[in-house]
Amino acid sequence: MVIKVFLASSSGSTAIKKKQQDVLGFLEALKVDYAPLDIACNEDNRMWMRENVPVEKKPTNGIPLPPQIFNEESYCGDYETFFDAKEDNAVYAFLGLPPPPGSKEAKEAEKAFILENGPVKNGTVENETVESETVENGTDDAEDEENLEAEEVEEENLDDDSLKAPVKQEEAQEEVEDDEAKGEDDQPVSEEEEELRQLEEEEEAPEVTEEEEDE
Repeated sequence: MVIKVFLASSSGSTAIKKKQQDVLGFLEALKVDYAPLDIACNEDNRMWMRENVPVEKKPTNGIPLPPQIFNEESYCGDYETFFDAKEDNAVYAFLGLPPPPGSKEAKEAEKAFILENGPVKNGTVENETVESETVENGTDDAEDEENLEAEEVEEENLDDDSLKAPVKQEEAQEEVEDDEAKGEDDQPVSEEEEELRQLEEEEEAPEVTEEEEDE
């Protein structure tokens, strides 16, 4: 990317000459590659500059004055915006260039990045790591809660079964006793028992008197 500086080499304005020298001198101090394009001796340069300066950046008469600064085809600004960027240590951002490592602007950009996104560690933003860990921990916590709920349900089922088990055992015991009782009633009576029962019935029956027989 080449920085283009449109200037007028034969300008009669002292203010314009001073501004042009200020811009070129600062770019040289920063060791930024630039191409000076003279609009006084080259009609094509003058027409291109006038056509590519945004309308909102042009003065009332519609004719922009040098110096005008471009990054290839992209408009950067005029002297006033360049001066403001220099005061704010943001010339590289103004020019659309990455600041060199270790420069004041690079340090300022790093501070701004850290304030916005958190510190960088091993090429990774720590905030992203913390967020991913939080998400993972949240997933683990949810799984733990589900497991606890499942265990509680199992314990409740076990309690219900343990309560039901004695009841079932009692019912089974009662059925067994009923079956045994029925079995005793259904057993056939022996001949001796039958004779004893008949004798007992005869003794209990009232004796018939002779008078009753005569009658």
